[in-house]
Amino acid sequence: MASGSPWHGFNRIIPPGIRDGAMTKLRTILHLDMDAFFASVEQLDHPAWRGKPVIVGAAGDKRGVVAAASYEARVFGVHSAMPSREAARRCPHAIFTPPRGERYEAVSRQVFAILEQFTPLVEPLSIDEAFLDVTGAARLFGDGPCVAERIRERILAETHLTASVGVATNKFLAKLASDLNKPDGITVVPVDPDAIRAFLAPLPVRKLWGVGAVTGRLLESAGLRTIGDVQGCGHSRLAALLGRDAARDLQALSRGEDDRSLELSREEKSISREHTFDQDCERAGVVEARLIDLVDDVGASLRAGGYYAECVRIKVRWSGFETLTRQRQLPAPVCDDFTLRDLAHALWREVGMRRPVRLIGFGVSRLVESVSRQIPLFEADDADTRRRERLSRTVDGLRRRFGKDVLRRLE
Repeated sequence: MASGSPWHGFNRIIPPGIRDGAMTKLRTILHLDMDAFFASVEQLDHPAWRGKPVIVGAAGDKRGVVAAASYEARVFGVHSAMPSREAARRCPHAIFTPPRGERYEAVSRQVFAILEQFTPLVEPLSIDEAFLDVTGAARLFGDGPCVAERIRERILAETHLTASVGVATNKFLAKLASDLNKPDGITVVPVDPDAIRAFLAPLPVRKLWGVGAVTGRLLESAGLRTIGDVQGCGHSRLAALLGRDAARDLQALSRGEDDRSLELSREEKSISREHTFDQDCERAGVVEARLIDLVDDVGASLRAGGYYAECVRIKVRWSGFETLTRQRQLPAPVCDDFTLRDLAHALWREVGMRRPVRLIGFGVSRLVESVSRQIPLFEADDADTRRRERLSRTVDGLRRRFGKDVLRRLE
């Protein structure tokens, strides 16, 4: 590599096959992923927990799941979505702590503010990861690896947290790469097509988007264990396993081909909350009271985000893990607690207390940012809806100022 190249002396993982200046002719996409985000924030705020296994989620002796695990806990096989009791069995000396959503969101805002100082082309994927198109940032900040390093340095300096970044010419490759050198690393994917295929070939087939547990087992049983195996597999054979369209898409990914652009106007498509009871609940009144707590939480989030919902749903999981959902489309979008509660009550009555309940959930979807009400026939209903919304927003303000428990419902 020439000494004048901005990649000269770069001490992160840079696979062979990269040509000087090649990335300036193609898109430069970064995928940034904060390292064990929730757990890392907890270790930041609790210095005594640093270097120790930290698990964010339900307590180890309670029902519920792991939301995040520090790297010290992951070495024991603990991972997100694992039942907390199983996590405690695998790592009995772990520190369990409940999630603090508002704290994580505050740090996330700091991170995204940093990203937007390097490029306006940012696609959020979640609270702790995003795609960035930095193709046009080369003159100001250097090429992709340089931008990635600068962003990581800023994040570390301002939040005291680490991030891992993948640098590539498309979204699939960048996201795959960001996971290869965690934590606190950068992985740069080659730009030459032959070098890309060589870079991908030894990786497990489950690294391909769309290959989950079921498809992975199917491919592996057919002897296709690596991405290189898929590259060399005839289309007809793969189509016999997966179907023609799926085979075509999978082989394109195996070659590192992905022409999707960033989605810069991503909107939250749904908001939901769930509660898992410590013991299967047999009292309908207790379940319904918890359901309305969830409704109020979702309603507050709706209004805070400036959204109205066109669909509501409830979710019930019985003691035997059978799960049932019910949903209802609305004639007009709403965001007030009163309407949402009425709908939740109605859906709960449809389900009924058939047997002990393990989990209850409430959610809204088909979110819109504004509501147009122009039909004079419904002016009276419209006035009542607006009154309910104003009252709900007033309650939001009181709770922000005086705490969540400043107002309580009469049971």
